[in-house]
Amino acid sequence: MAHLVEQMAYVGAQPWHGLGNLLAPKQPLEVWAKQAGMDWQIKETPVQFMTDIPEYMGGLHRFEEQKVLYRSDNKKALSVVSKRYQVVQPQEVLEFYRDLTEVAGYQLETAGVLKGGKKFWALAKTGQATALKGSDLVYGYLLLATSCDGTLATTATPTTIRVVCNNTLSIAVNGASQAIKVPHSTKFDAQAVKQQLGIAVSQWDTFMYQMRTLSERKVKSHEATNYFLRVLCDVPAANGEPVVLNNERALKKVQSLYEGQGHGADLESAKGTAWGLLNAVTEYVDHEKRARSTDHRMDSAWFGQGANLKKKALDAAVQLAA
Repeated sequence: MAHLVEQMAYVGAQPWHGLGNLLAPKQPLEVWAKQAGMDWQIKETPVQFMTDIPEYMGGLHRFEEQKVLYRSDNKKALSVVSKRYQVVQPQEVLEFYRDLTEVAGYQLETAGVLKGGKKFWALAKTGQATALKGSDLVYGYLLLATSCDGTLATTATPTTIRVVCNNTLSIAVNGASQAIKVPHSTKFDAQAVKQQLGIAVSQWDTFMYQMRTLSERKVKSHEATNYFLRVLCDVPAANGEPVVLNNERALKKVQSLYEGQGHGADLESAKGTAWGLLNAVTEYVDHEKRARSTDHRMDSAWFGQGANLKKKALDAAVQLAA
């Protein structure tokens, strides 16, 4: 099975997805670039094609409206995009954190490349931390990720990681994601994004107040069942009525995680609470959900269907606790 992860690096404990090369703390960005497989550039060239019209046989022609993006190191093609597509380089993602790590106390923890260079990211600890009941620690992080194939805007996402289980969850306040997205039709301005993130990161206390509220909201067994059915199985039908899908394996798994098999499920903050419901879903997505490989699961949990499912679980838990 081919892996999505081209290369990645990390410091400290092994990441929740179990991938990567271990680095000593406080390495310079240049070391990160090499060890994370981000020490190359995205090059571009116009699309060219051969025609089969006899009088032009053998002629090489350009299609000026699009360009091919390729890697500078191995010359492999990455994508075909519009000529207006604004490229963000792998080292720009790392460079984004230079002043944050040197001045603001951030610490890079993971960085790497997915899908042969089509997607890359870096994740740093912000220094923010909150302890819920029973010493249930939650740390703040900032994830910056982008793509060069049009599948992901350049996105800076304030994120939390629950220490006891390494569950990841994007911060959202009042149902609104705090992620800052820069489409590839616009030039990436790192400083402008950081200014916007100053507002988003300041929402940490508000978000953790919501999480504390979840940890104090006791849940009855029928509420837990209805929550999992709503998050995992309900979809709107043509007539607007909910339809329950046959997703028995997922239901049984999240229920077992909630009822004690999940990491930290027996902590006072999680046992029989809305916080426990939410973490059963996030643990399922991050660690248990069926995937072709660990790196496919990571890609989904951060950027795909898994991330959407966690957002749905968060919204449903906040609504339950309201």
